Amino acid sequence: MVSARLHHQSKQKEAGMERLVEFDIAALAAGEISGRFSQAALGGTFHFTGFLARRNRNSKGLVFHITDFDIADFEIADFDSTTI
Repeated sequence: MVSARLHHQSKQKEAGMERLVEFDIAALAAGEISGRFSQAALGGTFHFTGFLARRNRNSKGLVFHITDFDIADFEIADFDSTTI
């Protein structure tokens, strides 16, 4: 298992207005994906696939469970981005 903190930044439309969305979230990679994830460059920009779940059964906090990821091959300013 590998844990990390991800930073997300994107521009979203809401009620016809453009809005900057930015947040950090705890993340976890388990199993086969954890080996690849542990080798990912710190500060790199990636596209992640996964799901949100409670940190534990009694917690209200969320953790993003990474099931796959790729190096982002686009301009950060033009698309959603998430950084380790």
